[in-house]
Amino acid sequence: MAAALAAFGIGVMGCQRATRVTIPVAGWPGFEYFHLAQATRLDQKAGLELNTLSFPDPPDIVKAFEEGRFPIAQLTTVEAVDICSRQPQRCPVVVLILDESRGGDKVAVRRSLGTIPALRGKRVAVTPSTLGPFVLSRALARHGMSLADVRIVAVPLADMGSRLANGQIDGAAFFPPFSDAVLASGEAVTVFTSAEIPGEIFDVLVVDPQYFSANMNVLARLVRVWQQAHDLAARDPEAQKIMAKRQGVSAEVFRETEKGLIYRSLSEQRHMLLPGGQLERNLAAVLAVQKQLGLISGQVPLPRVSTEPIDLALQ
Repeated sequence: MAAALAAFGIGVMGCQRATRVTIPVAGWPGFEYFHLAQATRLDQKAGLELNTLSFPDPPDIVKAFEEGRFPIAQLTTVEAVDICSRQPQRCPVVVLILDESRGGDKVAVRRSLGTIPALRGKRVAVTPSTLGPFVLSRALARHGMSLADVRIVAVPLADMGSRLANGQIDGAAFFPPFSDAVLASGEAVTVFTSAEIPGEIFDVLVVDPQYFSANMNVLARLVRVWQQAHDLAARDPEAQKIMAKRQGVSAEVFRETEKGLIYRSLSEQRHMLLPGGQLERNLAAVLAVQKQLGLISGQVPLPRVSTEPIDLALQ
């Protein structure tokens, strides 16, 4: 009976007009799978019309979500928590774990310095509203240091590599593709990665609370399409070429960057999204760190975490 109902649902969906869903996409491999679904028309088979918009600077996506320009966004858990601190009424609902960073996020220093302790009193670039301050604080803590021991400089991600190379800054917290050129040139070296803090850095799909309440069926189809895009990439090498092209890198570079990420299927991550689960605990830990860093103060709601779209997608 369930299979028959599912088949009926797919048939009806095919007769209906596709639901248009806009998703902003920053330059990060874990964010590329909705673009892949759009490029290969997996979205159309699910009754969706995906519109993936490229944003060179991730903070612009955060700003757009806060302003209500998009009801859905791919963000880090740090960004999701920060939104709740600034716009409690738009505090998002987390419905999907896009990836866990296990080496993708980095702190690099000029080769002449070579170590984290050498950054004491030096200029270190971060981009506000990204993981930068969080990752940097974790790196410094490994050496008994804090953000107060360095000179924080706000720099767009796209400019960090060139400023490291020409000596305008001494260190940077960033990630591929923004980190690729300066590290490949040898002007800077990696001194810390998210592989040293497993279970702390997640990228998630977040939804405006009002959109969440009114569009559960759309969200179920959306997370199912995300899973189908991952399944396609696992069996078809051409898929990675499509994603790499949008990022402006080779398929080889794209695959190398993905080695620093962990992807989990819908069924694997469902238990992580349960009340009291790993993601809920991670969000609380992120908030605690942001308060310790003085980036957030006062009473702040945490993003809600829900398994509802995944539950529907898995039926």
